[in-house]
Amino acid sequence: MPIDVPLLKDKIVTSILFAVVETDLGITGYGLTRGAQRFGMREFINRELAPFLRGKNPLETERIWNQLYKQFNPRAQTGMWSSAVSAIDIALWDIKGKHYQEPVWRLLGGAQNPVPAYVTFGLKQYSKEQLVEVAKQLVAQGETRLKMVVAVDPENPKLDAERVRAVRHAVGDEVELMIDANYLFSFNRALELCKLVEPCGITWFEEPVYQNDAVLLADLRRHTSIPLAAGQNEGHRFRHRELIVNHAVDIAQPNVCSVGGYTEAVKVAALAQAFNLPIANGGGWPHHNMHLQAAMANGWRVEFHFEMWGVGDKIYKEPAAPDHGWVTLPETPGLSLEPRFDALAEYEEK
Repeated sequence: MPIDVPLLKDKIVTSILFAVVETDLGITGYGLTRGAQRFGMREFINRELAPFLRGKNPLETERIWNQLYKQFNPRAQTGMWSSAVSAIDIALWDIKGKHYQEPVWRLLGGAQNPVPAYVTFGLKQYSKEQLVEVAKQLVAQGETRLKMVVAVDPENPKLDAERVRAVRHAVGDEVELMIDANYLFSFNRALELCKLVEPCGITWFEEPVYQNDAVLLADLRRHTSIPLAAGQNEGHRFRHRELIVNHAVDIAQPNVCSVGGYTEAVKVAALAQAFNLPIANGGGWPHHNMHLQAAMANGWRVEFHFEMWGVGDKIYKEPAAPDHGWVTLPETPGLSLEPRFDALAEYEEK
């Protein structure tokens, strides 16, 4: 699915798996997960999960999640299973909200609305000059929280530092600025970048080291004043437990489209809360993750990533959007997401 991004001539192409769950009472729920391994997930859902789910009560989300876990993933693997179950669980919560005539964020807890939001704008494809221009545009529109991708060259943190300093100088000290390495740095290179940009007032450094290695992250935390965040691609609560118990993160980042849906994500949020940690949306998909952030007392930030935000605008009718650093969740039952089936059909891969 091609997505337009400001200032870039070429579109960014991304993929999703979109799940539809129908009930015999005429209520339909919609779920989504990222597109990695999408063909395998499609077969897994249609051939194995769908027959297993047929006849079950969709309101019993905890029972269903645990049955799926015991039947298909008793050894706690992540990857395709977690992503596929995320899409199904999201759809089930959409059904539950529509059944009870309440938005999902309220059914999950209803802790806050609106919720702080940030925009991930700083793509690797941008030149330093383009980064500055887009950042200035967003601030002029009233956005107060921005994130940029680093590890443009994982062996040269100085290049990232120049880009970060340029953006900080352009937006001033009052705008929050986060950075995200997407696992691409070694420990030494991540530490080097931390020392170079500590004076820039970074709100958090997201997934700075290879494989979200909990031991390395904990060591990095001891050597930098920048808070660390991680967990957006972890496939269940046990990986998040490893990060939290080892004091590897300052911010936990369960993403409902990867961790196993809302049923699993609220457990991660509760675990983080027991350690006095906030949770923040990383890894995009704001229109689904904003329900988790609004539901939990330690929900902190919703990410509007240019790429995933663009997908939502393409496949849903009038989805929520950030406004001056906040996003207000609708009162409509369920997820408040009405699909554009023409757009989904246009980009469907057979």
